[in-house]
Amino acid sequence: MTILDKYILKRYLITFAVMIMLFVPIGIMANLAEQIGKMIDNEAPVNEILIYYGNFTIYIGSLLFPIFLFLSIIFFTSKLASNTEIVAILSSGVSFARFLRPYLIGASIIAVLMFLMAMFIVPKASAGFNEFKYKYLKRGREDRVTTNIFTQLNETDFIYVSSFNPARKSGNNFTFERFNKDNQLDFKISANMIRWIEKDSTYRLTSYQKRKLRGNREIMETKRRLDTVFNFKIDDLTPVSYVAETKDLFELNQFIEDQKKKGASNINAYKLVKYKRWALPVSAFILTIIAVAVSSIKRRGGMGVNLAFGIFVAFIFIFFDKVFGTLAEQAGFSPLLAVIIPNVFFGVLALYLLQNAKR
Repeated sequence: MTILDKYILKRYLITFAVMIMLFVPIGIMANLAEQIGKMIDNEAPVNEILIYYGNFTIYIGSLLFPIFLFLSIIFFTSKLASNTEIVAILSSGVSFARFLRPYLIGASIIAVLMFLMAMFIVPKASAGFNEFKYKYLKRGREDRVTTNIFTQLNETDFIYVSSFNPARKSGNNFTFERFNKDNQLDFKISANMIRWIEKDSTYRLTSYQKRKLRGNREIMETKRRLDTVFNFKIDDLTPVSYVAETKDLFELNQFIEDQKKKGASNINAYKLVKYKRWALPVSAFILTIIAVAVSSIKRRGGMGVNLAFGIFVAFIFIFFDKVFGTLAEQAGFSPLLAVIIPNVFFGVLALYLLQNAKR
């Protein structure tokens, strides 16, 4: 590694670290100012608040990693350009591709860091962050699918509820079906309502009806109310939507397979989380190339013009990510394409800007 590589790489990593240390505390203070009233009202313990903000730092920092990276490269590369350092480097016979090499080395380091954090560190922080949020900041509210829930518990058992109330842990129009090895209905249980009775660890069925098939005979059993047990938890009806965020690489793959077998209605949301994690390191390279291409040219407006353009591109990047993410979650759009399309678009933009910068 030459002196040039060390010089640029050092500026790359230091500016990125400083950017994080400057903006993450601002995010913490803004969140604290917004949520302090709810924390006091709900009597959140101080130690849990401190743990929450530790998780908050990791969770929010990981979300903003690409933006911090992008703006930090524009900032220090613009300074190099304004000091005519880039002109001197290129005039000495160094090609633009060679000038770009330390940036790509830095992007590789950040990409590996992003990958490890997204796959193993952030999920644990996300679990603590969301648990605190729904315990103290959104008390009584759950982020779940609540209508037309169909779940396959195993190879033989299926359950369905037309609506689910997470706060009361109850569902309406409950159905439990069990099939035999020949894929024929063994029995079917239905009830107007199912409710979890926590103190007894049982389920209470209202307007209970059980239909058994024995050969050509049908046996009916009805009761106004029945307390019983099932081989599933009430949360199996519908996990919280952020549950995929709390799974590491291996847990998430297994969770998605389990949800596929159960016929989960919001499987696209879980797949989207998985694909975004894999795409995150790629975005480090794309944004690095765009930032260098934009800021390596000395402009009349100076660094301000480059930063303004950088912020504009960052908002467009976030916009594309949110639009295609929403399409995947709510409109049945392919989660894989929802992740690929923004990266392909910005990848083409990066190559175009890079060619212009070389010229």
